[in-house]
Amino acid sequence: MPEPVLSVDDLTIRFHLKRGTLTAVDGVSFQIHKGETFGLVGESGSGKTVTARSLMRLIPTPPGEIASGRVMFEGASIYDMSREQIRDIRGRKIAMVFQEPMSALNPVFTVGSQIGDVLRTNLAMSRSEARARTIELMGLVGIPSPGSRIDSYVHEFSGGMRQRVMLAMALSCNPSFLIADEPTTALDVTIQATILALISSMIERFEMSLLFITHNLGVVAHACDTIAVMYASHLVEMGTKAEIFVNPQHPYTIGLLNSIPKLEVQQKYLSPIEGSVCNMLDPPGGCKFHPRCAHAMAICREAVPRFREITPSHYSACHLNDQP
Repeated sequence: MPEPVLSVDDLTIRFHLKRGTLTAVDGVSFQIHKGETFGLVGESGSGKTVTARSLMRLIPTPPGEIASGRVMFEGASIYDMSREQIRDIRGRKIAMVFQEPMSALNPVFTVGSQIGDVLRTNLAMSRSEARARTIELMGLVGIPSPGSRIDSYVHEFSGGMRQRVMLAMALSCNPSFLIADEPTTALDVTIQATILALISSMIERFEMSLLFITHNLGVVAHACDTIAVMYASHLVEMGTKAEIFVNPQHPYTIGLLNSIPKLEVQQKYLSPIEGSVCNMLDPPGGCKFHPRCAHAMAICREAVPRFREITPSHYSACHLNDQP
């Protein structure tokens, strides 16, 4: 197995708030290799976005704190880099498509000027060079008539077109690693499929690795090679797409899959996961999923389950996996 492009080892992130300390990410470890599409799945509030932002050192400190762990990118430690070094990596080597383009893009500047600023800052292009490259990038991501739309403002674009602008900005410096934080949220299914196909084609064209964050299992089934399931700051299961969908091991993963409508079966009702995500300022002891788990045992309330190997590429953190 070649060396991973990105390696996260025992990452723990806390936020020190007035109401108490919140552990948003707790002991998370995973690796992403060159050309791999890695899906990070879970409900809102599970820690997916905090994990992604920490890879680019975008956690505000204070109140945030990298309590422990290490992030290695192309053999270098992200957390040991100076401000200048990490600034050189952002955009040039690691780029991010943020969840909500209306808040990520500035409404008072044209979309062309915002893409062009990235090019001028990171690649030292002149204004004319940046404008020409911006038109090229907008055409590359499927924005029609880019020469005339380059001077449009964010509010003049639809949701799908704004997401294309975000993708053009992320791809502007030819990064080797792309983070896509729920890029299809709030888009209708037709536009979702278009954006997914566009991202897949860009990954293949530029030979990038991708961290894809979503709560939509249908999306990861279409787009990802490896899938990690996150719940209440912990990774609870990780494996290949086939292993997660065909042989899920954790009750939370099984619950997520059971809640998906099945076209081949007549269903009167869906099978939801009862309850809601725990209060992360006062989480339950042991396994954080046990208050919602139909298979909870006494040990689940007392001990945090270890991340156990099911196969060389499949892991699950559940006490059920420790039973003979």
